[in-house]
Amino acid sequence: MTNPTPRHLPDATSTTIRPYKLGHVALRVFNLKRSRDWYFKVLEASATFENEMACFLTYDDEHHRIALIERADLGVSGDAHQGLEHISLTYSSLGDLLATYRRLSQQGIQPYWTINHGPTISFYFKDPDGNRIELQHDVFERSEDLDAFFDGGAYIENFIGITFDPEQMIARFEAGEPFETITARPELPAGKTPWDMYIP
Repeated sequence: MTNPTPRHLPDATSTTIRPYKLGHVALRVFNLKRSRDWYFKVLEASATFENEMACFLTYDDEHHRIALIERADLGVSGDAHQGLEHISLTYSSLGDLLATYRRLSQQGIQPYWTINHGPTISFYFKDPDGNRIELQHDVFERSEDLDAFFDGGAYIENFIGITFDPEQMIARFEAGEPFETITARPELPAGKTPWDMYIP
């Protein structure tokens, strides 16, 4: 077995790195079935994943364009209101995403949540008004691989994901570790639930 070839992150301080597409919009809803049915009709969409709390809808080749999240606590706390949950922006490579994290970190802008959802590696930020912005990289290049991930049952067991340390991921990236092992979503730690991975 040969040693991996080290790689370097792009220099996001001298090169402009931007998202290449708007990934999805996530909405908090009061009644998931009602909202799901409405978006199905309006967009002629289909569900790529759904359970009793969330429904991911698509109308094209994206794994989801609209995410609907039912919140039982809507109206109870300041954070629990109907409307925007977050906006997602997609980077074309893992290196671009990690380089953007490094650039923002050097400017004092830190994510409040870093998570390997399975289909994406995601960094969540809050803007000055508290709006949530997800910067992500799509793990699967082929739709067949994404379908296999969903069909494998891992998302039913844990539709939230596994948190990770960004600096450790950068070290793995720069050490030349294969992308498929860097981005592979680990199992839930023993004794943990998906909600232990969630940071609001």
